[in-house]
Amino acid sequence: MTKTAAMERLITIIEETAGLSSCCLPDDVVDRLTALRAKEDSAMGKRIYDAMFTDLNMAESSRRPCCQDTGVLQFFVRAGVSFPWLAELETCLREAVIRATASVPLRPNVVECFDEKNTGNNTGKHIPWIDWEIVPGTDKLELFMYMAGGGCSLPGFARVFMPLDGYEGALKAVVDQVRSYGVNACPPLLVGIGLSGQADTAAKLSKKALLRFIGTRNSNPKAAALEEKLELTLNSIGIGAGGFGGNHSVMAVHIEEAGRHTAALAVGLSTGCWAHRRVLIEIGADLNYTIVSHKRAAQQWSLP
Repeated sequence: MTKTAAMERLITIIEETAGLSSCCLPDDVVDRLTALRAKEDSAMGKRIYDAMFTDLNMAESSRRPCCQDTGVLQFFVRAGVSFPWLAELETCLREAVIRATASVPLRPNVVECFDEKNTGNNTGKHIPWIDWEIVPGTDKLELFMYMAGGGCSLPGFARVFMPLDGYEGALKAVVDQVRSYGVNACPPLLVGIGLSGQADTAAKLSKKALLRFIGTRNSNPKAAALEEKLELTLNSIGIGAGGFGGNHSVMAVHIEEAGRHTAALAVGLSTGCWAHRRVLIEIGADLNYTIVSHKRAAQQWSLP
C-alpha cells in the first residue's frame, strides 16, 4: 500500500468513526444508562431517562449527533513502535477532524485563545489534542477518540494539596466540586479522578480514567474500594438524571494514580456527561481495524 493510499484509509476510518461516536454511545455506557433507568423511582427521573433514550434512537436512525455540543476532539494514542504509519498519524488525525466537521456534521467549537476567533473546522493550536504513548514490541495502534463537551468540562479541576490534607481532604474537594458544578455537566456523570504528586499528571490521569469501560475497577484493591465508596457518596447527593433529582448522580467513578512526591498530593477531576462519547479503535499494520467500544452500533453502521 502506498503512503498516499494508507493515509487516505486512515483518514476515512477516523472520519467515519467520529460520525459513529457522535451519534451512538459506547456499549458500556448504554448498558449502564439502561440499568439506571430501570432503578430510577422518581417520576421526573424516569421521564429524563425516557427522553435520553428517545434522543439516542432518533440520533442513530437519522445519523445525526445525539448532542448539539459535539465537543473538542481529543485522541489518546497507544502506538506500537513498529506501526508502519506512525509518522503520518498526526496529519491523518487532523485531516479527519476537518472532514468530519463537514460530513457528520460536527459543531465548530474551537476558538483560538486571545484571538477569540472560531477556526470553523474544530482544529487549532494543539487541537485536536493528541496524547502519545509508544508501545514497544508491537505494530498495532490503539486509538481512543473522545469528544470533550463544554458542559462536561465545567466541573474539571486540578489542585495540589498539603500532605496533612491527606486523601480525605483531596477527595472531599472532588465531592464538593461535583455537588457545586455537577449539574452543569448533564448527569448522570462518569467521574474520572487522577491522583499524583503534580497537578499536570493528576489532570491527565483523570481524563484517562474516563476512557476506562464502565464496570471495570482499579487494579489496586484500596483504590477499587475508594471508587465504590465515592460512587455511593456522590449518588447520595441526589442530583439525579439531568439534575432534576433522583437515585443516581453518577454512572461510575474511576480512579487512576501515579507515584507521588512525599511532600505533595495532587488530585485531578474530569467528568463525562450521560452522552459520554468516547470510542476505542484497534488498527493493525495492514489497516484492518476493530471498533472495540461500539460492537452493537458498528454492526448497523456502514464503515470503510
